Parts: sequence; C-alpha cells; structure tokens
Amino acid sequence: MIGIVVVSHSTALAEAAVALALQMTGDASPRIAVAAGAGTDANGDDVVGTDAARVAAAIDEVASAEGVLVFMDLGSAVLSAEMALEFAETPHEVRLSAAPFVEGLVAAVVLAAAGATLDDIDREASGAMSAKAAQLGVAAPPPEPPAAGPAAPRQQAADAACAVAEAVIVNDVGLHARPASMIAARMGSFDAEVTVSDAEDPRRSASAASMLALMGLALAQGTRLRFSGTGADAAAAVEALRAMTEEGYGELG
Repeated sequence: MIGIVVVSHSTALAEAAVALALQMTGDASPRIAVAAGAGTDANGDDVVGTDAARVAAAIDEVASAEGVLVFMDLGSAVLSAEMALEFAETPHEVRLSAAPFVEGLVAAVVLAAAGATLDDIDREASGAMSAKAAQLGVAAPPPEPPAAGPAAPRQQAADAACAVAEAVIVNDVGLHARPASMIAARMGSFDAEVTVSDAEDPRRSASAASMLALMGLALAQGTRLRFSGTGADAAAAVEALRAMTEEGYGELG
C-alpha cells in the first residue's frame, strides 16, 4: 500500500481533509502523514506556512516499496515539497501530485486502501476535477489514459467473461461520496473491469473503480443502475455491487 503525505499551510485544514478522506474507507487505510504549518510562535500558536524539513520527515515516515504520493495546498507548499525531495532519505519513489487538494486526497486514500498502484492512484487523483466540472457543465481536461502496451493477462481474461446485473438506488441522497467510495474500494477485490451506468440512459456511465467519476454521474434515489463487467471475476463483481446497492451501502437504518 502506498504512503500519502499531506502538505498544508494550516494544520487544521490538513487534519480536516484527512479526516474527510478516512470517512470514505473502512478499517483498512493507507499510511498518512501530515506536514503542516511552520512551527509555533512565542505564544504557542501555529504559524501559517510550510517547512521542507517537516515534509521530508513525513515522506520518510510513510515510505514503502509501493511509493509515496504527496498532496499540497498552495504554491509555497509545492516549493517546500520539491525541496523536501532533496532531504528525504527513502530510496523508494516519491511523487508530487498536481491534483486538487481535497478531491485528489479523497480519491487517493480510497484507492490506496483498495490496494491500487501509485500510477493508478496518481492518474485518478490528477483527474479529480473532471467530475465536478462535468456536474457544472464546464469543460475539463480528462486524466491521461494508461500507456499503451501489449495485452495484459487481466485483459485476456476479460475477453473470456462477461456479466450484467441491475439494482435500484435506495439511498435518500443517491450515489453520493460514501457509496461511490465503497464501490471503488470493493472493486479492488476483483479481477474485473466493471462499468456502472443508468439503465435508462447508458450515456451516463463510469468505471466502478473511479469514485470521482461515479460521483460525477449525479445519480439520484430511484435510479436503476446497470453493472456490466468483464474479466475473470466479472460475475462475482457485479453481484457484489448489486447486493451493495440493494442494501443501501450500509446507510439504511
């Protein structure tokens, strides 16, 4: 599981963002370190700012062979993070994310908890504004697609299996952040590619592995979802998502 570092000018902001992200995961969560503020003043109050040494220490704290992804809030936080790369002692890959602070962090924590790779998490986080832009009708550049290459065993298995299931959203507020995060996290258990779509309007569709894309569909209570899966575990994956939807993603009383 990758490590995540949160660099912010404000300790309160960083801790609140992390708390929000952790609400989207279950018992499992990635290692997260906060490097916020620039120390304290004579009165013991936090000084707004960032400190490269703190960022470096945070990187080393959560580093693992799977890599580290660093999120930053404002311009000078980027400068501190860049400087921290020179101080950090870990031999493992450390990547600075260009993702929006809150949306990117939430997406990264959910995917990291599900065991996604550094490349996949970085790509999803970097495209985090696309879902909001789509809801507001504003054009936004899509995340970069994975690099082309020879067919992987997963894709070969996908050609050999296909499954479809449907279920109606019963949650009062529809497919909002928490259900979307649960769907994306659950997909990490399966060797399958699943698309979630509005059964009445298939144009409204998204990958079940993308929490932010699912949220961007803005699917309300009463919408019938169609889960279409390919891959070795397609049948199990769509059945799991069907059951989760009918049970209200654990939100029913």
